Amino acid sequence: MSKPAEFYQRDREWHPPASSQDYKTSVARSPQNALISLEQTVSEITGPRFGHGDVTEMDRDLIHNYAKPGESAIGERIIVHGRVLDENARPVPNTLVEIWQANAGGRYRHKKDAYLAPIDPNFGGCGRTITDENGYYYFRTVKPGAYPWRNWVNNWRPAHIHVSVFGTAFAQRLITQLYFEGDPLIAKCPIVNTIPDQAARGQLIAALDMNASVPLDSIAYKFDIVLRGRRSTLFENRMEGN
Repeated sequence: MSKPAEFYQRDREWHPPASSQDYKTSVARSPQNALISLEQTVSEITGPRFGHGDVTEMDRDLIHNYAKPGESAIGERIIVHGRVLDENARPVPNTLVEIWQANAGGRYRHKKDAYLAPIDPNFGGCGRTITDENGYYYFRTVKPGAYPWRNWVNNWRPAHIHVSVFGTAFAQRLITQLYFEGDPLIAKCPIVNTIPDQAARGQLIAALDMNASVPLDSIAYKFDIVLRGRRSTLFENRMEGN
C-alpha cells in the first residue's frame, strides 16, 4: 500500500482569477504586476500563543454570547458543524475556528453598514471555537439574511457566514465563506461565479443535516473544511492554493 504524499501540486484551475469584470471591486484591487515571493520573518512563522481556557463554551453560541441575560438573538436558529481536515482527510485538532456574519435581517453590526434592516440588540455576529481531537467544531447561531450590495444595479449576496481557520503561525490564517444548500441566490452571485469549477463552488455550500438538527429548536448544516491539497476548500486570502 502506497503512503499518501505529504504535499500535492496545486491545481491552478481550481481557484478563481484575481480579477473578474462581473465582480467590480476585484478589478481595482487585483494585482496589476507579476507576483513576487518574500522571505518570511520569524514573527510570521512562530506563534500564535493563546491558552485554550481563553475560548469558552459561550464563544461558540452566537444566539446568546451577545444577548442580555434572559434574552436571545432573533432569527432562524441553526447549528453549523463539521471537521477541519488536511489534504489526506486526516483531522486537524486544536485549531482556532472563528466566524462572523450578518444578522437574520442581513445587516452586520458595523458602523458603516447602512442597510435598512434593523440591528438586533442581542446579536453580536461573531464567535470562535477550537477543534477537538477529531478536528470537529460546531457553532449555534441564527441564519443570516441576504442583503443588497453595490456591484451592479440589483445584486444581492446570498446568505453566508465568513469562516477563519488559524494555524500554528501568524501567517497561517485562512478565510472562506460558507453558503447554505438550496439558496437560489448562490447561482446568481457575481463573487461565487468567479470560481470556474462547479465542484469547487459546491465545497463552499453547507449541506442540510437533519440528523444533527435539534427538534423544535435548530436546523443543522454540515461544512467540512479541507486546508490544502488538490481539492482544498477555496480560501479567499489564498487564491492559488498551497
